[in-house]
Amino acid sequence: MKKKLLKIIDSGYFIFKKIIPLKTYRYAVCGGSNLVLDTTLYFICFHFIFAKENLDLFILVLSPHIASLFFVFPITFFIGFLLNRFIVFPESKLSMKTQFLRYLTVGIIALLISYLSMKLLVDVFLFYPTPSRLLTIVITVLFSYIMQNKFSFKIESQTNKRIEIKNIIEL
Repeated sequence: MKKKLLKIIDSGYFIFKKIIPLKTYRYAVCGGSNLVLDTTLYFICFHFIFAKENLDLFILVLSPHIASLFFVFPITFFIGFLLNRFIVFPESKLSMKTQFLRYLTVGIIALLISYLSMKLLVDVFLFYPTPSRLLTIVITVLFSYIMQNKFSFKIESQTNKRIEIKNIIEL
């Protein structure tokens, strides 16, 4: 399945080959696909599952835009992790557990950014929820790309490993 998916994703790379690296292209395609899924699920949740009504959880009440955000997150989180691990960053030598925990950390921070952005845009500035979600996604995508590249799926260079080994030997 991975080979088929890579073949489909990479089929459009020739258009962007001169302007972005393959890894960035794959991240954009995978992230863009997950974004479309996220936005579609969010729209369905907000308009049809929660029907623009508050969700009473007995201990707290969630507004429909926030309930939709929390409902969609686990679905797109796991799909995003699998796409990043196997399609975008397959060369990362970190264990799956380490990658998952780091990805979860970034995901929770991104969810917090999304939550705060949605509260601000919808509840304070009174913007519509779906466009607010799209703007929020732009913010979290930029944050996530940097963090996934530099933290979750970090690829250690041989130079860094040599310096670390040299420092250990000198101790």
